[in-house]
Amino acid sequence: MKSIKTMIKTVAFIAALSLVCGSFLIAAPAFAKELSVFAAASLTESLTRIAEEYKKIAPEIEIVYNFDSSGTLKTQIEQGAECDIFLSAAQKQMNELDIESDPKINTKRLDFIKKGTRFNIVSNKVVLIVPKDRNTKGIGDFKDVVTDKVSLVALGNSDVPVGQYAEEIYEHLGLWDTLNRMSRITFCSNVKEVVSQVGVGAADCGVVYSTDAAAAAKSVEIAAKAPAGSHRPIVYPAAVMKSTRLPVEAAAFADFLRSEEGARIFAQFGFERPAK
Repeated sequence: MKSIKTMIKTVAFIAALSLVCGSFLIAAPAFAKELSVFAAASLTESLTRIAEEYKKIAPEIEIVYNFDSSGTLKTQIEQGAECDIFLSAAQKQMNELDIESDPKINTKRLDFIKKGTRFNIVSNKVVLIVPKDRNTKGIGDFKDVVTDKVSLVALGNSDVPVGQYAEEIYEHLGLWDTLNRMSRITFCSNVKEVVSQVGVGAADCGVVYSTDAAAAAKSVEIAAKAPAGSHRPIVYPAAVMKSTRLPVEAAAFADFLRSEEGARIFAQFGFERPAK
């Protein structure tokens, strides 16, 4: 008798537990799909805003960003990091992952870009920045870096697009070799580090994108714009990766990035639409 009563109690307990668990499962929200987006550090503020807006129309998608220099991101992708969409601050890093690009650039013949998904998303400008309200020596020209006005200038590393543009500018001005001989460059891993170095006064000036200068207007100010024709046009490419686990969702987010709404948000942060 006790055995039967015990069995009945056990069955009743299991049935009750099943009802509770069933109710929980019905009430629990569906898990969000995580879209991994690797993006140049200079896009941090604009893409953060874009993710907020995209959440309103695609609440089931969780945008997970990895912001860093384009060179670092390209290396991470090459080494197998999970990435659904890549946004670079220059064509070089994207070309190095695109099998359809020039073999002289993609020397390893890497094939990471999903065919037909690559597009140019925004353009930018290069400026020379100084600490906000602390430009006591009157730095006002890119050429000032080789004068007594400057003790230290912050530039991006050679694998960082903003560093490559800075080198092009100083090559154009005929000052690159002189500047290196003077040992007054502090090299930074990405554009945000350049802004930080100048903002805290660790460097007298630095070369960054105009959008980064605008985003850090409380700590830095623009001293000069890059001379016309001194560097390649700054165009940011974007593409979906071949290895994406969410091809439909990645394509949809890419479409939003180049939509009128996406362009409006980028414009709020100083970016422009690239010429076709």
